[in-house]
Amino acid sequence: MAHHPHRTEELQQASFLIILAVVSLLMAVIAYPFAQPLLWAALAAIMFQPLFRNVLSHMPERRNSAAGLSLLIIFFLVMVPAAWVAMLVVEQALVLVATLQQQPLDLAVMFDQVYSNLPKVAREAIERSGWGNIAMVQTRLQELLSESAGLIASQAVSIGSGALSFLLSFGVALYVMFFLLRDGRQIGRIVLCAVPVERSIADRLAQRFLGIVRATIKGTGVVALVQGALGTVTFMIAGVPSALLFGVIMAIFALVPVIGSGAVWVPAGLWLLISGETWQGLFVLLTGFFIISSSDNVLRPILVGRDTGIPDWIILVTTLGGISLVGFSGIVLGPLVAGLFLASWSILREQREADEETQRASIKVDASGRVPDEASAAG
Repeated sequence: MAHHPHRTEELQQASFLIILAVVSLLMAVIAYPFAQPLLWAALAAIMFQPLFRNVLSHMPERRNSAAGLSLLIIFFLVMVPAAWVAMLVVEQALVLVATLQQQPLDLAVMFDQVYSNLPKVAREAIERSGWGNIAMVQTRLQELLSESAGLIASQAVSIGSGALSFLLSFGVALYVMFFLLRDGRQIGRIVLCAVPVERSIADRLAQRFLGIVRATIKGTGVVALVQGALGTVTFMIAGVPSALLFGVIMAIFALVPVIGSGAVWVPAGLWLLISGETWQGLFVLLTGFFIISSSDNVLRPILVGRDTGIPDWIILVTTLGGISLVGFSGIVLGPLVAGLFLASWSILREQREADEETQRASIKVDASGRVPDEASAAG
């Protein structure tokens, strides 16, 4: 009978934990439709927290006004230009597809130009591989282009029909960002205190998380934007049509390690050379190699200061996996998860090493009271 109160307390604690897990799961399910806006709002609040602190220093007792002013600055200096660029990109994409449909590329003529200049061994290899039938390849490319045009049109219709949903998500993101800017640090402290993990471990995880966020967005996002801008200017100088569209595509590829922006400027330069535009092709290739690719090595140490410690192959796998799982947000979410995964295991290893060191020290202290060292004790 004496054990009954203890068992009752254990049962109550277990019941409370079950209720907590169920309620947390329900909360996650309810908030899931707004998962992406909440993610971007949280990342933006982390990145623009220094801006809020700077504004708050000029109005120390007015946190609401400081958060509202910071949000206005972010809206007009970041979001409005981004929306304007997105509209231009969509417009250029539609014009490019329409032009290619009206004036299909004559791949046969270009192929003959390149094919006739190849050595005999290369021509025989192409014939054996089946790529010599350029007419069949061109037919398939035209079919793909028609399908792409239909896909773009259907996406445009779906975007139009989902405008209300987009506006709702955008409004939620702005609303949440306001409170995260204003109360982000307090919310972070509350979460760290509530997490059922040792406080020192929680603090280290939070510190690693913030470092990974800043490194991912500043070291990868900003570099990608710079490379996209340099690519746009390069394409405009070379007279490439839809230069802004290809510049944005280059920025997206620059977010993916290993692949990088070269996935755009290398084919573009080679295409210009094949088309007979020699100086334009050389200009794109040389600018891409010496300026666009080098900007990563120059800007990343300045923006981040040090590497995140995540191997490129892990970033590649998690980025592609994140994109396939959650769409465009996976470009940021994938490396964040990878960083937290590595940080968690690193902290676990450090904790185990610290515990083993403490245990060895205690054994030495305990043994020193009887014998000089462990070897003597063993003897």
